[in-house]
Amino acid sequence: MKRGWRNTLRWGIPLVMMPLLVVWGGWKMGDRFYAWGILGMVILTQALFVTGFEKKTVGSRRMVIAAVMTALSVLGRVLFAPIPGFKPITAIVVITAIWIGGETGFLVGALSALISNFFSGQGPWTPFQMFAWGMIGLLAGLLAQPLKKSRLALSAYGVFAGVAYSLFMDIWTVLWYNGGINWPLYAAAVATALPYMISYALSNVVFLLLLGKPFGEKLERIKIKYGV
Repeated sequence: MKRGWRNTLRWGIPLVMMPLLVVWGGWKMGDRFYAWGILGMVILTQALFVTGFEKKTVGSRRMVIAAVMTALSVLGRVLFAPIPGFKPITAIVVITAIWIGGETGFLVGALSALISNFFSGQGPWTPFQMFAWGMIGLLAGLLAQPLKKSRLALSAYGVFAGVAYSLFMDIWTVLWYNGGINWPLYAAAVATALPYMISYALSNVVFLLLLGKPFGEKLERIKIKYGV
């Protein structure tokens, strides 16, 4: 893939194509949308991941790492299912993005939402979760250097990710309930979800501080050993 096309897709897919797919589909098609929305998100996620390939061998090695991190993320979400809002999925997505790249972080985030929902339940919320966790990973990849160097910055990003995820999922709540955007209803949804937002933010900080260093050291060794 030529560099120009790669850069266009790298920004066009997450900033234009995916938001249109998720929000328009959830707004216009409701419950009929989610199966097609999931398929569309999977295709676009794979396309975004491919834009990060500089060499075929590097791409295949990234795919293996992404598969392992996705499996760990899904396992963590399933194991912590009894505790609402307290999951390691965001932390694993962020750690992957910091050390392996934003595109890989997006892939892990999106696939973690999709696969873990086979246990938690699929529905029209799934494309929204795929996009939300994917974007958290993509942004973490862009901020990799400061997040690597500072535990404070990493903790702050964990709080941001928890708040951003909750605010974005409240958009789905309003679209599902109202069939369109209604700002007073959105404000009510945000207020109602505030305890979960706090739980998301705190759990992100806890898991990032617990897992960031050991996972990061292992991923760094893998990068050096296999030239990822």
